[in-house]
Amino acid sequence: MEAVPRMPMIWLDLKEAGEFAFNAAVKKSAVSVPRDFEGCSTLRKYLGQLHFLQSRIPMGHGQDAAVPVTWTEIFSGKAVTHEDIKYEQACVLYNLGALHSMLGAMDKRVSEECAAGAFTYLRDHFPHSYSVDMSHQILSLNINLMLGQAQECLLEKSMLDNRKSFLVARISAQVVDYYKEACRALENSETASLLGKIQKDWKKLVQMKIYYFAAVAHLHMGKQAEEQQKFGERVIYFQSALDKLNEAIKLAKGQPDTVQEALRFTMDVIGGKYNSAKKDNDFIYHEAVPALDTLQSVKGAPLVKALPVNPTDPAVTGPDIFAKLVPMAAHEASSLYSEEKAKLLRDVMAKIEAKNEVLDQFMDSMQLDPETVDNLDMYNHIPPVLMEKCAALSVRPDTVRNLVQSMQVLSGVFTDVEASLTEIRDLLEEDEAQERKLQELLGRVPPAPGSPPGLAEVSKECSKYVELHEKASFTNTELHRAMNLHLGNLRLLGGPLEQVRAALPTPTLSEDDKQVLQNLKRILAKVQEMRDQRMSLEQQLREMIQKDDITTSLVTTDRSEMKKLFEEQLKKYDQLKVYLEQNLAAQENVLKALTDANVKYAAVRKALAEVEHKWNTTVQTLVASYEAYEDLMKKSQEGKDFYTDLEGKVAKLLERARAACQASEAQRQQLLER
Repeated sequence: MEAVPRMPMIWLDLKEAGEFAFNAAVKKSAVSVPRDFEGCSTLRKYLGQLHFLQSRIPMGHGQDAAVPVTWTEIFSGKAVTHEDIKYEQACVLYNLGALHSMLGAMDKRVSEECAAGAFTYLRDHFPHSYSVDMSHQILSLNINLMLGQAQECLLEKSMLDNRKSFLVARISAQVVDYYKEACRALENSETASLLGKIQKDWKKLVQMKIYYFAAVAHLHMGKQAEEQQKFGERVIYFQSALDKLNEAIKLAKGQPDTVQEALRFTMDVIGGKYNSAKKDNDFIYHEAVPALDTLQSVKGAPLVKALPVNPTDPAVTGPDIFAKLVPMAAHEASSLYSEEKAKLLRDVMAKIEAKNEVLDQFMDSMQLDPETVDNLDMYNHIPPVLMEKCAALSVRPDTVRNLVQSMQVLSGVFTDVEASLTEIRDLLEEDEAQERKLQELLGRVPPAPGSPPGLAEVSKECSKYVELHEKASFTNTELHRAMNLHLGNLRLLGGPLEQVRAALPTPTLSEDDKQVLQNLKRILAKVQEMRDQRMSLEQQLREMIQKDDITTSLVTTDRSEMKKLFEEQLKKYDQLKVYLEQNLAAQENVLKALTDANVKYAAVRKALAEVEHKWNTTVQTLVASYEAYEDLMKKSQEGKDFYTDLEGKVAKLLERARAACQASEAQRQQLLER
């Protein structure tokens, strides 16, 4: 695009601190940080020192030196207290991520990857039971939002730098992927209940962005097709971009003016591209326009990542103020055990992510959405955009009659002008014929006693009016054609709603078709069940690892027995690993069943797609007819004004023509008498 419109970004509030028996000056500086990068630096230093303290003093949950730690939970505003120093660390880490998200949403548009890194470390290294705003679901949502917004910033820069169209399309497609993940989390009933009323606002913005950046991706795929001179592909990509942008506009209702301006700007760009491409292809290139699903899908290019957090990095934390405390051998051994747990988690996650990638790619290739796989409910209702037009016409019952009357008046004036011009031409032709007869009779052209005044001027002026009339006649014909095109639709929109609903196409499915649909939806539900179970088992494994603290056992275990103790302790994860393996192994059979069901669904899908296309086309045509009404009335009035003026001029010219022809006839009579 010639410029890069910006969409607003989501940022998170900081948690408020309460009681914690720590040095008051240190505590105040750590929780009342400025909203800038200096504040981020302060939070990192405080986090590191808390980690150094926790590794030496037993201040964890249930330990001897534990003290109450209080912070306010973001969504409810309630104070939440835990006797655990790790809770203080977790809340500081959350605020680090929230502050980075706040800075990232500002005009400079940086820091989103840092926010994602902070929330990722919090999700993977701390218990999720401290408070609602630090649950696994909420943190995963935050991570995907931050990564999506970081990728969105990269997309802006790529467009400003005029990077290659295909790269920009892939970057934009990845923005869509991140926001889809965020949207899945927002649509989860448990997440929605945790977020409260803010869930609806976030979901509306994210859903709108999904369609908007999908439109941007297809716009640049269309530009790449243009560069490759694939003019048919160019049309379908621009058409798809336009369709997706229209969906974004529908979802943007209630969004701020900046969003509306960005959408209008993008509509100008994409609409212009589509109209130009379609016109060029229709009149110049004549390339076949392929179906969108026959073209290769745009695979996202993830070029951002959650920046890792190292709470003990001396470059960030500064010197360890607890360095002189005697180190504890048990904590060293505990760190080794933590690494064994981390290795176990990495191995399991590698298998899960590999299967998830296959599953995601498979589902993307299928393009099956369980919520809209049959889309039958939409045919039971008149769409809101059409209801709005019907309601508008219901309070203007004379719409069609006014339009018809206006066009009838225009036709009458047009006919009068046509008749007058015809009479003038007939008079001139008759005069010319009489002149030729006279010359033939006399055999020569005698000296004329004087030409009739104005006859040449009448002829010249008549030619000018005929030319004006012929040009206007084409416009008048087009206006009548447009009126006839829209008149029936306007009558339909102004009539009973039952007739409008009857005019919209609806699918007709046989019992076999319905059975195919039910089977497909059942298997899609199985896929979702498999996903949910996999996420639940992963969550259980993470929570189990987080709670697994064997420091007490390590204190009484000889160093030579550590390896054996680790092996014994790690066996507690075997059952969960078995369940996960079973879940992962079931994927192949589930996807095979889905493939078979999808093959049977192909014919039904095609039929439903065709009906949906006809339904959308009908709706668009009816809406276009409504929107054309004011333009038709305006042009009709302009036509009446034009022809009324022309009628007056032609009437005067007709009088002059009659007088001039009478004078010419009198002159000929004089010549004959001589």
